[in-house]
Amino acid sequence: MQMSFGGTHSLLDSGCWVRMPIFMFCPQGPLRFSDCRFLALEESLNKTMHRGQKVVVIMPAYNAARTLVQTYHEIVEQGIVDETILVDDASRDETVQLAQTLPGVRIHVHDKNEGYGANQKTCYRLALEAGADIVVMVHPDYQYTPQLIPAMVSMIGNGLYHCILGSRILGGGALRGGMPPWKYVANRLLTLVENILMGAKLSEYHTGYRAFSRKLLEELPLEWNSDDFVFDNQILAQILWRGYFVAEISCPTRYFPEASSINFPRSVRYGLGCLRTAMRFRLARSARAP
Repeated sequence: MQMSFGGTHSLLDSGCWVRMPIFMFCPQGPLRFSDCRFLALEESLNKTMHRGQKVVVIMPAYNAARTLVQTYHEIVEQGIVDETILVDDASRDETVQLAQTLPGVRIHVHDKNEGYGANQKTCYRLALEAGADIVVMVHPDYQYTPQLIPAMVSMIGNGLYHCILGSRILGGGALRGGMPPWKYVANRLLTLVENILMGAKLSEYHTGYRAFSRKLLEELPLEWNSDDFVFDNQILAQILWRGYFVAEISCPTRYFPEASSINFPRSVRYGLGCLRTAMRFRLARSARAP
C-alpha cells in the first residue's frame, strides 16, 4: 500500500473468594472483600474525565483470549479511563466472547482478518468518533503494563506532548523482560538507521504501547498507511514529518508464551518495510530542502 507523509508530499489477585468470609467497612456497609473490589471496579468505570478530556483506551485484538481479562482489569484499576474499545481482527479463539463479559468495553469485530495496521485504523477511527481527546493503545496480550496509562495520559493531558511511546529499551528492561536476543539486536540496529535517516533520537520505533492527542490523530493521513505491521513505523514517520516531538517513557515488558509476537519471516518483512519508510522520508525531506 502506498504511504503519504501528509502535507504536500505523496504517505491491558485475585479479588479471590477466601474460604473464611472476610468483612470490611465500606460506605455501603459491611461487605466481603470481593464485593468491595467490585464496587471499586464500578467506581473506576464511572470516573470523570482527566482535566475535562476524555480518555479512551484502544485494544487491537487477535487471539487474545488468554490474556484479555487480566489486561482489562489492570486498565480499569488505573481509574483514569473513560472508555475502552476493543477491535477484534477475526480471532479464532474466544476473544470476542470474553470481551462481551467485560463491563464498559465497546467491541467491534472485523468480518475477516485485515491485518494489524487495518485493526489500528479502525481503533483510531472509533476512538475519535467516541469523542476521545486522548487515545492510548494497549495490546491485550499483557506484554505492556497498563500501569503506565496515568503517566502517559498526564503528559498529553497537561499539554506537554502529543505523542508518547512506552519504550522497552529505555532503562534496559527489554532483555530482562524476555525479549529474544535477535529481536533486541534487530531493534537496536533498525532504530539506529531510522534515527539517522529521519533525524530523530528515539530509543525505539517498534513498541506497540502508544498514546496520542486527538489533535495529532486528526492531522494524520492514516488511511494511506499499510494494513500490516509496518503501520507502526509509518505513523511515527508521519508524526516526525509534521514536526511533532515524540516523547518516550520507560516501559517494562513481558515476553511469555501467551504474548503475541510475529515470527521471523514476518519480522524480516517488517524490518525491510521500516527501512523503506525511513529512506522515503529522507528522500522526501531532501527534495523539500531549498
